Amino acid sequence: MTGPFHERQTRPVGIVRRMPYVRRDASGLIESLHRSGGDAHEFLADGHDEVQAFVGSPARDAPQAFDRLDADFVRVIEDLIDTLIVKNVINITDLPDQAQAKLFARKSFRERVSKSSLQLFEPTDFGDVI
Repeated sequence: MTGPFHERQTRPVGIVRRMPYVRRDASGLIESLHRSGGDAHEFLADGHDEVQAFVGSPARDAPQAFDRLDADFVRVIEDLIDTLIVKNVINITDLPDQAQAKLFARKSFRERVSKSSLQLFEPTDFGDVI
């Protein structure tokens, strides 16, 4: 059957009904969410960070945190490769051509950036001036 009175009402998958009232445990952490006040007297918006964390949604800043972790990890790998080369464990030519090109590009970029940045502790003709 079809028509305005016979259509079945469904929620899209992934949509959670609002439960803005929270009950906290002795340590202050959310222990349950409720649709109405009842035992839970504190109201928090659906998008509140604590509510989102309780229902298992990723934090809003998670993508930026992962980007920062990835950048830091790439730097660690870069330093590891440099150390292995310096200690003659591997040669740069042991790496694939594309890896060599990427390493050289990152290294030259870092050198250009560091040369153009303010060097506060570089030796000068005036002695140690800070």
